[in-house]
Amino acid sequence: MIEDTGIQSFLRRITAPLHRAIAIFAVSALMAATSCHSYHVDATVENQTGSPIKLLEVDYPSASFGKDTLAAGEAFHYRVQLRGSGPLKVQYTSSDGRQAQIDGPSVAELQEGTLQIVLLPGGKAEFHPQLTPAR
Repeated sequence: MIEDTGIQSFLRRITAPLHRAIAIFAVSALMAATSCHSYHVDATVENQTGSPIKLLEVDYPSASFGKDTLAAGEAFHYRVQLRGSGPLKVQYTSSDGRQAQIDGPSVAELQEGTLQIVLLPGGKAEFHPQLTPAR
């Protein structure tokens, strides 16, 4: 049996914390590399109606977003995370007091990409989704 010298004991005391630190770093790096991906959609709503609108609301499955007013020609950006599946719906009040309600395309959970909504005169809208396929 080899007798433990002071140097060997000293080296064990120094290297044990280093081994622990390397193990913690390796586990942390592995967790970061395999962590969950956050799916999101970058939405843009453009007011091309020719006049300001108010009480803009965009409904999507399980949530909504909006803005109190949107000037003519103004764009509003918002990032959403889709939960569930279903149609988009847009509503707003035009400058003459009429309420527009517009049905859009369906979206699904885990889709990601961009969605452009262009509000047009007469309570109409164009939807330009560039989303990954529904899973």
